[in-house]
Formats: sequence, structure tokens, C-alpha cells
Amino acid sequence: GKEMFARAIHGSGERKAKPFVAVNCGAIPDNLVESILFGHEKGAFTGATERHMGKFVEAHGGTLFLDEVSELPLTAQVKLLRALQEGAVEAVGGRKPVKVDVRIISATNRKLLERVKQGHFREDLFYRLHVLPLTIPSLRARREDIPHLLRHFLARFAAEENRPITGISGEAVAHLTQLDWPGNIRQLENAVYRAVVMSDGDQLDLDDFPLLASQPHAAADIPTA
Repeated sequence: GKEMFARAIHGSGERKAKPFVAVNCGAIPDNLVESILFGHEKGAFTGATERHMGKFVEAHGGTLFLDEVSELPLTAQVKLLRALQEGAVEAVGGRKPVKVDVRIISATNRKLLERVKQGHFREDLFYRLHVLPLTIPSLRARREDIPHLLRHFLARFAAEENRPITGISGEAVAHLTQLDWPGNIRQLENAVYRAVVMSDGDQLDLDDFPLLASQPHAAADIPTA
């Protein structure tokens, strides 16, 4: 759900007509982090056969969402801090910094202060990012969001899959709202996607969620994002 929140923030502000660029920092190999975030020049390293602008430049004027920011290696953290302080990025192999105007939204499901104390995350970068902290509770702690999310995902997947499904029954909404959703937004999203793909009717019913229809999930300890 972190990226959904980030996209909502982007879409409700003055930057909504500009790019929204999302990066999962935990999914990038350590040796490519700087190249992907800040770009590289042709020939900067083995395999750099052409120039790459980097995610900061891609997001110029808009929003750069850094998911799982706690997973950035320390060398990239130094360069990220410099970029935030100076409003400019320097590509790998580049000769001069490039000015960028981006809003940074960063997210993590780790306790970032613990990472700082353990020496895995720079304290100065933590306070640079920790300007307006938002805590996103687990989905079961905000059940009133579930009906809206069900309808949102239904509309999206029905359009993507070209299925003539126009709604979801009250019984299904009531039951799904009471589930604990240990996998949070992603589990809910996948459940709706499966129901849309498998359904033969023009409305989703409880029978379209066979894996969830029998009983609620047991509560699980899901870390707050």
C-alpha cells in the first residue's frame, strides 16, 4: 500500500501532471544503485554501452518514490544525501552535476532508527528524509478503506482484462471487509484480480473469492509501513 499512498500524494498536488517515478531500492543490485538513481555516461563502466539519465532526472518536475529506502547501500546513501542537499545529481562517469527538481517520498517497513543505531543507515540522511513522517497502519486496522479498495481494483482489472463486470455484491464486500488481510494491499489486489479473471458474471459475488469465502484469516503481526 505504500506506493498507492505515494501515488495519491502525487496525484493530489501541483506536480500531478509531471512524472511519478517509483524505485524499489531493495530490488537493485548494489553495484547498479548509483547508475539507476543518478544515471551514467556511455563507457563509464563495463557494459555501459549508452548514456542513461537515471531516475532522478526522469522524475524532474515530479515525484520520485524510493520504496524500501532502508536497503540502500551506504555509498549510495552518501550520494543521495548530497543530491537532496544540493538539488543536483552527478551521473556515474559524469563531469558536472545536473540540477533536478523532484519531490522525494521514501518508504520502508523497517524501523529506520534501529537501522541508524546499527550503523546500516546514515543518521544525517534519516533526518533529511524524516521531514513529514506518515504511518500507514495494517489494512485490518483501517477496514473502512477495504470497500473503496475493492471497487478501485475491480474497476482497474475489469478495464485491463476487458471484462464486463460492473460491481461487487454487498455480501462479498461485508465478508471481505471482516478479513484480516495478513498480506495487506497486495493480497487484496491479487484476490480481486483472480476474481475478475475467473468470474463469468457481471458482478462479483462471494463465490468468486473461494479462497477467502470460508473463514477469516488468523491475525498476523504485520509490520507497519
